Amino acid sequence: MATLFTRIIDGEIPGRFLWSDDVCVAFLTIGPLQLGHAMVVPREEVDHWVDLDPDVAAHLFEVARLIGLAQREEFGAPRVGLLIEGYEIPHAHVHVWPSKSSADFDPHNVLTDVSDADMDEAAARLRERLRAHGHHQVAESGARS
Repeated sequence: MATLFTRIIDGEIPGRFLWSDDVCVAFLTIGPLQLGHAMVVPREEVDHWVDLDPDVAAHLFEVARLIGLAQREEFGAPRVGLLIEGYEIPHAHVHVWPSKSSADFDPHNVLTDVSDADMDEAAARLRERLRAHGHHQVAESGARS
């Protein structure tokens, strides 16, 4: 059975995509630690990140870095968080989010009151910032994988 992330990648479940290439996608999480919190997910279902092909792992971290740069600039964040835990969904993924304090690193402290409009705006801002940096793998507005 396909993972939740594969279902999002395949368009069965909606997602606010930021990035899409042959190796991975990135989209906003519905349980953000801060507005703009994204997940970078390989297209291939691999349960644990240590089992990823080394080239795929390197690519995920490079995409996370590029998104992190965009988050830092777009949201004025002094730091960008990065987390890999993988307990809830058996599909490797990297969380990346803009951070203003160490309190933003508690994975049990997600924002629950972010409106759809705010999420849509955050996705649009990040896509535009990535394009401004010359990245052509940026997902189109509302686009699936």
